[in-house]
Amino acid sequence: MTVFVTGGAGFIGCNFVLKWFEKTNEPVVNLDKLSNPNNKYNLEFIPGGQNHQFVHGDILDAQLVSQLIKRNTPRAVINFAAESHVDKSIEGPLEFVENNVVGTVRLLEVVRSYWAALPENEKKLFRFLHISTDEVYGALEPSDPSFTELNRYSPSSPYSASKASSDHFVRAYNHTYGVPTLITNCSNNYGPLQYPEKLIPLVIMNALNNNELPIYGDGKQIRDWLYVTDHCTAIRCVLDQGAVGQSYNIGASSELSNIELVHIVCSFLDKKKPRRDKKSYSGLIKHVADRPGHDRRYAVDYTKLKNTLTWKPSEELNSGIEKTVDWYLRHQEWIQNVTGANNEVGRAKAHDNITFRR
Repeated sequence: MTVFVTGGAGFIGCNFVLKWFEKTNEPVVNLDKLSNPNNKYNLEFIPGGQNHQFVHGDILDAQLVSQLIKRNTPRAVINFAAESHVDKSIEGPLEFVENNVVGTVRLLEVVRSYWAALPENEKKLFRFLHISTDEVYGALEPSDPSFTELNRYSPSSPYSASKASSDHFVRAYNHTYGVPTLITNCSNNYGPLQYPEKLIPLVIMNALNNNELPIYGDGKQIRDWLYVTDHCTAIRCVLDQGAVGQSYNIGASSELSNIELVHIVCSFLDKKKPRRDKKSYSGLIKHVADRPGHDRRYAVDYTKLKNTLTWKPSEELNSGIEKTVDWYLRHQEWIQNVTGANNEVGRAKAHDNITFRR
């Protein structure tokens, strides 16, 4: 038995593979194009052995994906591969269309062909699990109830529009061709191995370097914060128990504004790594011009997942943030590596098919 993971060198994908090997020795084939080339340093945290095969490649390369899937005969494909930074999608939306929409469809085409040729007993067991986001639902007003799986899609950024489109294609392949698909829509993730362009690791990195902590607008944008390990256990739960053709929201009921979150991060840093002048890191906060179309609030209702698959988050927000701060303080070398110059592996092209066995 094998599972095929795309985007498994990224933040959530790598944490998923790490969590996977805590529970099982079932082999993982991990395909990632290293669009952020220094994500290769994430792979160093995955235990060695023959059960993890990393392949440097792109889901847009249908020939490579087909070869890998036919060679390894996975029982499931879990698609984490996506461009995910909203700011970058505003600057260059076409890259998000190419990677998140076209890439997902090409992957689905390969999976459809592979699945159709499986023996009937294996066809019944096979799953295609697509990892998506709560941003496909659009924005909420302060008094609105959290999004359920029945809310209509109303994406408001090029990133969320590309993810919404990919979700629609996944559903279409289930409805039209019978491919056994599942979709998860998660809230904002945080935790170890998150690249320092996202809010929490950026705040930690800037604070430790005594740099300003930039906050968009008034900082009162509200998000539901989900610890990445909880997200990974939920994905495993959906993979093992989810009903084919269904989507599942994954959240934590931990809504907090960006500015409140930054103050909490700063308070932990004040205790664990005080500034030389003894002032609070909160004094480094600087409000900057808001980004275009910045949604004010996201939150998902995960009642369906809790009631049908008996999953719920185990990490409380304060303890999760403290664990995250501790991880970054312990892994300063990782921060230096991932924010440093590009490396040879990162500069290699996807069609080079560089393969690493760990």
